[in-house]
Amino acid sequence: MTTIRYVESSKLPTPWGMFEMHGFEEVETGKEHVVLTMGDAATDEPLLARIHSECLTGDALFSLRCDCGAQLQHALHRIAIEGRGAVFYLRQEGRGIGLLNKIRAYHLQDCGADTVEANEQLGFGADMRDYSILKAMLEHLQVKSIRLMTNNPRKVKALEDLGIEVTERLPHQTGRNPHNVKYLSTKKGKLGHLFEDDEEQE
Repeated sequence: MTTIRYVESSKLPTPWGMFEMHGFEEVETGKEHVVLTMGDAATDEPLLARIHSECLTGDALFSLRCDCGAQLQHALHRIAIEGRGAVFYLRQEGRGIGLLNKIRAYHLQDCGADTVEANEQLGFGADMRDYSILKAMLEHLQVKSIRLMTNNPRKVKALEDLGIEVTERLPHQTGRNPHNVKYLSTKKGKLGHLFEDDEEQE
């Protein structure tokens, strides 16, 4: 299991309110991750949480090829309304293949491949993300159980396999647009994401 250490915390004002930003570092690789919290994470009440893998194109560059940026903003908004929660922002770009390989995968998608086919053509698995680092983060924040905002049952299973109690899975559907219809369809058909009605998102 990856060793991760806590570095420091600071305030982070956002359009949705004031969050606390907690920095963590993987000891072996130096890779950096952050958790944004609002309210007291350490109470006995299950914590509203989103596990969000970094997506530079969607989160920062406003790409419509995915729904990541919309999901991140929606999670921050939901936490602000509730007044308590956390976003675990993991640096696992492109489902774990990295930014430059993600651009290579995008090129293959431009030529007709779906997201899973593109990853596999580059020699990667459909989803290379590792959630084991979450255990140390949750322990540091003294989080006892979570209510997880996700449509991805693999995230729920990954947490439960780590011994983390997920009391509820909350559908997190937002960001559908004409550019990501195939992307969302692949999530549902090949990666097992759970979508309600016609809104097909992670």
